[in-house]
Amino acid sequence: MPNRLAASTSPYLQQHADNPVDWYEWGDEAFAEARRRDVPLLVSTGYAACHWCHVMAHESFEDEAVAAFMNEHFVNVKVDREERPDVDAVYMEATQAMTGQGGWPMTVFATPEGEPFYCGTYFPPVPVQGMASFAQVLQAMASAWSTQRGDVTASATQIREALAQRVPQTLPDEDVVGQPAVDRALVEIRRSYDAAHGGFGGAPKFPPSMVLEWLLRHHARTGDAQALRMAEHTLGSMARGGLYDQLRGGFARYSVDPHWVVPHFEKMLYDNALLLRTCTTWWRATGAELAHRVVGETADWLLAELLTPQGGLASALDADSEGREGAFYVWTPAQLLAALGPEDGPWAARLWDVTPEGTFEHGSSVLQLLADPDPHEVARYVGVRDQLLAAREERPRPAPGGGGGAPGGGRAGPPPARGGGRRGPAPVGGGPPPPPAGPGGPGPARPATTRSSRRGTAWRSQPWPRPGRCWTGVSGSMPPAPPPSCWSRCT
Repeated sequence: MPNRLAASTSPYLQQHADNPVDWYEWGDEAFAEARRRDVPLLVSTGYAACHWCHVMAHESFEDEAVAAFMNEHFVNVKVDREERPDVDAVYMEATQAMTGQGGWPMTVFATPEGEPFYCGTYFPPVPVQGMASFAQVLQAMASAWSTQRGDVTASATQIREALAQRVPQTLPDEDVVGQPAVDRALVEIRRSYDAAHGGFGGAPKFPPSMVLEWLLRHHARTGDAQALRMAEHTLGSMARGGLYDQLRGGFARYSVDPHWVVPHFEKMLYDNALLLRTCTTWWRATGAELAHRVVGETADWLLAELLTPQGGLASALDADSEGREGAFYVWTPAQLLAALGPEDGPWAARLWDVTPEGTFEHGSSVLQLLADPDPHEVARYVGVRDQLLAAREERPRPAPGGGGGAPGGGRAGPPPARGGGRRGPAPVGGGPPPPPAGPGGPGPARPATTRSSRRGTAWRSQPWPRPGRCWTGVSGSMPPAPPPSCWSRCT
């Protein structure tokens, strides 16, 4: 039976309309019910195209026993961060400050006034790798609320004071950014540059659009050849690897390996808006045909697949279809053979590095164009790609998220915290220990996903983003739209 989210206008909230959890939307009704029952709020924040939000929903929010416990001990609130960026910003700042990281789904336990006392991101259904299960977290929070109310309040005061003392980070005055700052930036960029595969640092690798734009502009001002090489190498590796949709255009959110082979398959508006500008700068600086192709394809993809009937742009395409991450994008040699026939199928497999072992899961591969086709085969390449794209269009499509566009009037602004892994401020304060992993230690772990690099070398991904925790409080009550006064340093 649908819950009250069935009447919501949010695509993300509607995804949870059939959960057995008695969800509320953010607002006065939820706060009043929590006060009436004298129970905490459980505020779960995400967005429609968020893969790990889907995972936690399937594992926990669709589980009858978990939902029954949630309904008995909490007032449960679902928040779409694309409709309520104000709510998301307040709780995300608290989560990052307490745990050093943030992401979605974001899981916050709060008082009936909205004051958070325990924060995290994704919680698994069973204990694993020393991490408590979601059910254990629920039990610990319900117990703490009933038996340790004084401790919660005292800890909240300590954390609130610590947060209030934080000095917000600001950019230096314009006249301070001179050559010494540029030199220091170049030293750090060169130090973290991956000379083998492009990009900066290790996995996961996010598209460093702003760094690349700066390197290209720095080269234009100074003629610094190394800056150009780092930018060209990184952009070329991204454009030829699995991060880029080789059939339709557009970049995925990040690569889970250092080689740009296997992406996290969400395609975000703000990432592609920034990369479209950076790739245009690359094209203008070098005249590279690869850059020209990527610019045209990405612009075409944005208008073809993210443009809404209202004239806005959807904020993302989901990573999942058919209940599986990446199902829309990956191929096996047998699928290529079925779509293209006995001559073009094997040829396409060689061209796009589709192997029997696979570079993704279950023997499937993410398409990579590691080298251009021979000049005399360009027409064949175009025809085969169009044929393969038509075959892919017959598959169930990933759903768009945030139909009105990105927060801020449909334009892509600065990226928010990267899901589960972006480092925030250093943890502050104390608070009670996290819930135990159980009397027998970590329970049966969900197997880590085994994938392989572009040449078949196996690697293991982290099975889940790590959850965080915090205990904190604010003075006064938090109305449905949290004003800056609620969090002196957290908005």
